[in-house]
Amino acid sequence: MKIENKQAHFDYTIKESVEAGVKLTGPEVKSVKSGRATLTGAFVKILGSEVYLINSQIQPYSFANIKGYDPRRTRKLLLSKKEIIGLKNRIDGGNFALIPLSMYIKHGIIKVEVGLGIGRKQYEKREILKKRAEIRDIERQFRGKIR
Repeated sequence: MKIENKQAHFDYTIKESVEAGVKLTGPEVKSVKSGRATLTGAFVKILGSEVYLINSQIQPYSFANIKGYDPRRTRKLLLSKKEIIGLKNRIDGGNFALIPLSMYIKHGIIKVEVGLGIGRKQYEKREILKKRAEIRDIERQFRGKIR
C-alpha cells in the first residue's frame, strides 16, 4: 500500500528525498493502512527544530469513536537532528521547498518520503504536457499499425 502525491512530481523538480516517520494516533494508523489518506496539497515545514506535515488528509477510521477529529490536522515528522539541520540549510541556501512525495508502510511502520524540490515555471509544465501528448500520439499510431 503506497499513497503517492502525483501532483508533486508535476509541480516540482525533485533533487533529493528523505524518509521520515510520522506521529499518528491509533485510528489514524488504521485509516492509513486501509489507504484512506491523501497528500495532494500537503507540504512540509520546519518550525524551530521540528518538522511538520501540514494539510495532509487522513479520513477518520470508521470503527473508531472520534469526536472532534480534524482530518487535516498538523502532524509531526520524525527525523534526526542531523537530517533536520541539513534540510534547513538547503532550504535557506536556495529556492527549495519540502514536499511530501509518498506515504507507505515499512516493516509495519508508516513512513513519509519527503522531497527537496524546486518549483517549476508554467512554461516548463506546458512542455511536459506537450511531451506526454506526443508520446501518447506515437503509441496510438503504433497500436493502429499492429492491429
